[in-house]
Amino acid sequence: MASTRLDLTRQQILAYRRRVGALDQRLPRGKRTLGRVAYVGLQDSMPRAAVLSIHARMEGTSSNSWEDPTLVQLWGPRFSVFVVAADDRAIFTLGRLPDDPKRRRIGEDLADRLEAFLGGARMPFGEAARGLAAAARGLGEMHLNSLRYAAPTGRVLIRWDGARQPEIWIVPAPEVDPTDARLELARRYLHIFGPSTPEAFGLWAGIRTNEARAAFDALASSLVPVATPIGDALILPEDEADLRSDAGRPATARLLPSGDAYYLLQGPDRELLVPDPDNRNLLWTSRVWPGAVLVDGEIVGTWRRSKTRVLIHPWRRLARAAQDNIENEARSMPIPDADDRDIVVDWENS
Repeated sequence: MASTRLDLTRQQILAYRRRVGALDQRLPRGKRTLGRVAYVGLQDSMPRAAVLSIHARMEGTSSNSWEDPTLVQLWGPRFSVFVVAADDRAIFTLGRLPDDPKRRRIGEDLADRLEAFLGGARMPFGEAARGLAAAARGLGEMHLNSLRYAAPTGRVLIRWDGARQPEIWIVPAPEVDPTDARLELARRYLHIFGPSTPEAFGLWAGIRTNEARAAFDALASSLVPVATPIGDALILPEDEADLRSDAGRPATARLLPSGDAYYLLQGPDRELLVPDPDNRNLLWTSRVWPGAVLVDGEIVGTWRRSKTRVLIHPWRRLARAAQDNIENEARSMPIPDADDRDIVVDWENS
C-alpha cells in the first residue's frame, strides 16, 4: 500500500463524485454512455428510478432507455432492483455470492429448483414462488421474497415495469470466478463512491463486513490511503489526479431519483454530503426516500412525483434563477405518457 497521505476536503470529494458520476455535464446519447452511467448499477426500486438516473447523466434519455438491449434488470446490491450493463451481470451477482459454503449453497439450490420449475419459461415471481413451494411439499412454505436469494448466482434475471410483479427467468451462469467479480465490484465502488472504507462497501453491496474487508485486503497493494473530513479512507491510485484537480463548473440543476448512486450512502458519508442533521433526516427517511434536488453542486432540497406532478421541497430560499432551472429540469424528465406541457411543478414551503 502506498505511503503517501493525501488530505482531501469535502469540496474535492463531492466535486470528484459528481464528475465521475457524470452529474456536472450530460454525456452524449449512446450505448457507450449507458454503460458508463450504469458503472455501479442503477437502483430501480422505485418505478423508473433508473430512467431518471440515466436522464440526469445522458442527453436524449427516453422513458424506455432502461430497456436498451445492452442493459438488464436484476436483484443487485442489498437485493434491490438494479439495472446494469448486460456484460456486467457477473459483477453485480457473483460479486455478492456469499463466501460461506452453506449460505452459498442455499442460493445455488434455489436457482437449481427454479430452473427445473420454470423449464425455460418466464413467470411472475409471485407465481414462481408459490409453484416452487408447492413442488417442494415437505420443505416448507416459501416466502415470496426468498427467490431473491438465488440472484447472486448470476442465473436470475427479472423485468419489472413498476406496475406489476417482476417477471423472472433463468439464464446460464456467468463464466467468471466469484472472487474476481467481488474485486471488480469493489474497484467500481471505490471509483464512484471513493474515498471510502471496506465497511461502507459492505453496506452498499449488501455483503458481510468480513467479506468486504477481505476484498479490500486483496486490493491493498493497489490502494492509496487518504484523509477526509470524516476519517481515514482509501482510493484507487488512478483516481488521485482527478481528486486533486479543480472542481470545475457544476450543473445548474439535477433532480436525482430515490436511490440514485450520488446519495446512496450510509453513516458518516451522509454527513459529508449533507452536513445539516435536520436536512439529512428529510433526505434519508425511514421509509421511501424522496428524490434529491442538486443545485450548483449542493443538495438543497427534496422532490417527489405523483404521475405528472412534481413537488419540490427546498431546504432554504432559492434565487429565482435556481427555481427556474429546477422547473426546467423537472419538465425535461422522460416520464411515460407525458411531455413538457403535461408536467406540473409545485413548490412546498418556498
